[in-house]
Amino acid sequence: MQKLFSSKHNSFATMNNAPANVSVETEEPPSVLLETAPHEQSYSIPLRYRKMENLHIVFWLIKDISWCLLWKPLGIVMIFPTLIISIIISWRTRQYVSELCHNLAITVWISANSYWMITEFLGFDEETAFGTVDYKHLAVIPFSIGVLILAYYYLYFKPKHKGQAETM
Repeated sequence: MQKLFSSKHNSFATMNNAPANVSVETEEPPSVLLETAPHEQSYSIPLRYRKMENLHIVFWLIKDISWCLLWKPLGIVMIFPTLIISIIISWRTRQYVSELCHNLAITVWISANSYWMITEFLGFDEETAFGTVDYKHLAVIPFSIGVLILAYYYLYFKPKHKGQAETM
């Protein structure tokens, strides 16, 4: 198991009865490190970021459950925290192309999903937008943008940057 070093106190992290794999440094948010083989690279996420990601999932589920149960006001209200946290997560991970691409794809997925939900809630989902295209089918635009973002990552960026830590 990898031990964490606390630079502030020049000692191994044992303060506040923290588990051995949780950093207790006060200057940076605590990070959970996974046990890895010596030759493997690891990726750690600060706990406050992980808590935000977990809360994001709760909001997203509440939004989608509201959609399924036709709880229109709650479903519409839950779009905002779900989308805002998704944007924040994307911003915070922007230094890692793999994380940024996946998080941007999630953000546009939530946007498409939210638009589709609104069209159903407000009753114009089956109305014709133009030609044979209904309004709910316009959600394919942000869904496709998400696919294009991931295609860029997997078909262009990752092959050109083999072996880099950010190409998970």
